[in-house]
Amino acid sequence: MAKYLISFPSAAMAVPDSEWEAVGRDSHAVIREAKDAGVYVFGGGIDEAVPPLLVSADGSVAEGGYPWAPALNGGFTVLELPSNKEAIEWAARIAKVCRCDQELRVFGFDPES
Repeated sequence: MAKYLISFPSAAMAVPDSEWEAVGRDSHAVIREAKDAGVYVFGGGIDEAVPPLLVSADGSVAEGGYPWAPALNGGFTVLELPSNKEAIEWAARIAKVCRCDQELRVFGFDPES
């Protein structure tokens, strides 16, 4: 089975204030379903109040991420699934409850992880 990253950037969630409670309720319900199905690995969102740090191989630290890269923010869910078809189905369910499109990516297999 492969691990799939289902994610969205913060700007994608253009949700009216009146719908936030429903988004939270509905998205938590889908995550509970993933847990009950035994496919949930990890999920959460980037804390945008805490700026990233760029840590070099020599241990030096600089505030901010890669200056040339787009901001990494939003929500992330990692599921372990037997097929790309099932990953697309879960991504569609998450897109529906979050009210925004989701990016779907496959983690490369690493036998040490």
